[in-house]
Amino acid sequence: MMNCAECKELLVVYQEGLLEESQEQAILEHLGKCEMCRAELAGLQTLQQRLVNNGKALAQSDLEDDVMNRIIREQNARLKAADQASAGLRIRRLIMKSPITKLAIAAAVIVVAAVSLQFLGGGPAAYALEQTINANHSVRYLHIKIPNAEPENEPKELWIACDENGQVQSVRFQSPEWASPEDGAKWVVWNQGIAKIWFKRKNSFLICRDETVQKWILDLVRSSDPRYAVERLSEQEKQGKLTLDIQQPDDKSQPIIITAIYAPDGKSPGRQVVFHVDQSTKLVTVIEYYHQGPDGQLTFTARQENYDYNVPIAADMFVLDDEVPADVMRVDQVAQDVGLPQGNMTDEQVVVEVVRQFFEALKTGDYDKAGMLLGGLPAKDTQKLLGDLKVVGIVSIGEPKPHPIPGVGGFVVPCKVEVENPDGSKSIKEYSGVGVRPVDRNRQADRWNIHGGI
Repeated sequence: MMNCAECKELLVVYQEGLLEESQEQAILEHLGKCEMCRAELAGLQTLQQRLVNNGKALAQSDLEDDVMNRIIREQNARLKAADQASAGLRIRRLIMKSPITKLAIAAAVIVVAAVSLQFLGGGPAAYALEQTINANHSVRYLHIKIPNAEPENEPKELWIACDENGQVQSVRFQSPEWASPEDGAKWVVWNQGIAKIWFKRKNSFLICRDETVQKWILDLVRSSDPRYAVERLSEQEKQGKLTLDIQQPDDKSQPIIITAIYAPDGKSPGRQVVFHVDQSTKLVTVIEYYHQGPDGQLTFTARQENYDYNVPIAADMFVLDDEVPADVMRVDQVAQDVGLPQGNMTDEQVVVEVVRQFFEALKTGDYDKAGMLLGGLPAKDTQKLLGDLKVVGIVSIGEPKPHPIPGVGGFVVPCKVEVENPDGSKSIKEYSGVGVRPVDRNRQADRWNIHGGI
């Protein structure tokens, strides 16, 4: 069975397709099991492409043999065994048969020192995307900032903690006012399946184990976490959806720049994403997003900064309870039963019944029950919110329709109620669509509550 040393010795020849069938099969079997050798091959492929691109103008140069001979002579001087030296000469004869390799060697005249170091094992290998994918496997903690175009505005921030297998365990997300014009600023923590959301403008604090909320949080992580972004990049390149341009500066203090250019006939024409990769850690430090307009000009659209790789995050960052004001309106859907049990009713029947019982509770002043049907809102907060609504009776409850906004789930129920006005007169108040859906698809999937439209 081939070992790593034997595999690496033959990688250049394998890349040119000049090996015998038995040797090629042995290398393929080894590459299928060895991650390090796959990374070595990826680096050689990247190096070859760069050299080919840079060397076309020198394709006819007579210096190629001098360069290659110098490399082989120096390599053989380092080899201890005579059979290793002869193997090196055999490799030289094989690879010089390839026109692609000749083109690459011509370009090597430009960067002879770097190429010599690469062949002689005396310097860093050319960068390959797989190096960052491998480095990401060790990431347990990460802090992400997404600045606003206006420097004075605070950024969106995301803290992620993973278990030893790299699975997301805890998340904290702080969304400022500019990022959430409808809800206003909100802070979110998600830990062990429980989400806590502080709506600052609304002065409310929600605790839930809702499947929809969990999906939103995990989707947020997947769209922001550079680990997932790099894996998507690799897959999209393999699928031909984009091309990658990789620039690796000689100055190791400067980042590797990866530019992803999306295909003009794909789903994201004109899109370009630029990744800054730290040369020592191979981790992504910055992601920048651009869009190319019809005039060919690139427009900057967003920037993401990644900090504190593997710096442990204090456990209290994922609690939030002690940070909210004492007078905040708390809704705890985990510690109490919320909504109306479905029982034997159909979905359409139970949503109508939720609306009916809710307005009946308001009519009788039963704010405990009304709050329980309104997402678990405490009685005092329900009365504060709806105490001025004097319901006289229910006029009609219409046919439920699926919620029109994708992803929200549940139904909207039109209804009309008779109310008493402050002057004692009565009028009809019409609700175009009271939102009703299951409380929690994991813990209280059989209970339905009102989540909007009141």
